[in-house]
Amino acid sequence: MRARYWSCSQFADWIRGTAKLDAGTSEEWQVWQTQARNFSALRYWLAEDGLSALQNFVNYIPDRLNDIRYYVNNRWVSRSHACTAHARDINPGTWCDVGNRFLPCLFNELVDFVEVETAWHHVCWSDEARKKYQTPWWRSGWLRWRTWRCAEAGIAHLQWASELTNADYCGVGETPALTPQALAAQEILELYAWWTITYPNRPEPMEASGWSAYCDANREAHGSGFFLGSARTPELRAQADLAQARMQEIEAAYEAEDTEMLMRLIQIRNHLWT
Repeated sequence: MRARYWSCSQFADWIRGTAKLDAGTSEEWQVWQTQARNFSALRYWLAEDGLSALQNFVNYIPDRLNDIRYYVNNRWVSRSHACTAHARDINPGTWCDVGNRFLPCLFNELVDFVEVETAWHHVCWSDEARKKYQTPWWRSGWLRWRTWRCAEAGIAHLQWASELTNADYCGVGETPALTPQALAAQEILELYAWWTITYPNRPEPMEASGWSAYCDANREAHGSGFFLGSARTPELRAQADLAQARMQEIEAAYEAEDTEMLMRLIQIRNHLWT
């Protein structure tokens, strides 16, 4: 991928005789291509295919070096071929069943998408934004790596995107509606907040159910033997049953919440790109 394409330059517009769109829908691009070809098929070919072929020839060696750089980055730095969990979620070197890897691995990828990819997308087009979020010098230029992380920049970009409307395409008297990009950005923000704020702060089931308090209190009063059924009084057994029932309810609610959030993440997977 190049930062600049000769076929999108002002020089290409001069050769073509028609200005290229800065952005547009697929329908708008089709209309532009038809109009540009009708204006002059030869000049269109020179500006689009001719300049692209010439740029590929001139940049052959830089492109190959860039391919190597991207391979090294994708293979060992950003590891774009793998879904990985952060050490705070799965301690490296410990065993974790496949089913238990899905939640942390997928949501850690979401965190990287927001704090690394989206953050860079937010600042890469603006010198002012790079200064605001103190983008390091090594994140720009030819040797840049995808290691800069800034949650604030990623969230700011998603908040901006979450307010986009189709106002430019509304008719007279029509109320602008949020774009699909805006709806996806809102969903990404909600999932990101759930994983980074709500999930790690959920009370432990043993604590919230009262099971830990029950065990601590009765261990001091009766010793380790109170765990045996014969050592329990009817009152202790009733307390234990109530605490365990509450703990199971909380665990089931957490499991259902985890499943719901995973499904929501899967449903917006096609929007996780920059």
